[in-house]
Amino acid sequence: MSSSADLRRIALAEFSRAGYSATSLQRIAELAGLSKSSVLYHYASKEALLEAAIGPAIDRLEGLVDGLLERGLEALDRRAFIVDFVDFLLEHRNELHIFINQGRALVDVPVVRRANRLVARLAEFFGEAASVQDSMRFGMALAGSAYMLTVAETFDEVAATRTVLQPDETRDALVAIMTELLVPASVPR
Repeated sequence: MSSSADLRRIALAEFSRAGYSATSLQRIAELAGLSKSSVLYHYASKEALLEAAIGPAIDRLEGLVDGLLERGLEALDRRAFIVDFVDFLLEHRNELHIFINQGRALVDVPVVRRANRLVARLAEFFGEAASVQDSMRFGMALAGSAYMLTVAETFDEVAATRTVLQPDETRDALVAIMTELLVPASVPR
C-alpha cells in the first residue's frame, strides 16, 4: 500500500505534468496502484492532496519572501535573494510550476490563492518602479524559470534532443538570467 508521502509525490508529478484540473483522484489512485477510496482514506479531497503536495514549498517560499522584505531593496540584497530563490526553484520546480503556470486557473483553491498572494508580494518588491517593463521582467523571470525547469520532465521527446545541462550549469544560468532581469540596470552588478 502506498503511503501518504507516496501519494503526495505521485500527485505532485501528475498535477505538474497534466495539470491540476485535468487530474482526477482516480488517475492518482491508478498511478499509485490503489483504489480511489484508498486515496480518500489518506486525503479527504483532491484539494487536500494538492495542499499536502505544494503547501510545504509555499511555506518555504513565504520564509524567503519575508526574508527579502527584511533585507531591503539594494542590489546586493536582491542578488542574495535571487541565489536563495534559484535554490528554492531547483528543489521545488514542480510545485512552482503548478502555482505559477496554473495559478490563474486555480484562484478558488485556497493553497493556490496563498501562493498567488506571495507572488504578488514578490511582484511588488521587484516591480517597485511599477513600469510595464518591470512587471514584464518579473513575470518572465518567474514564469519562464518555472516553465524551463519543468519542460524537460513534461516533454520527454523534446528533452531527448537537447543537451542536458549539469545542475551547477543550470543553477549558474538561472542566477545570471534572473539577476539580469530583476536587479536594476542602474545599479552596478
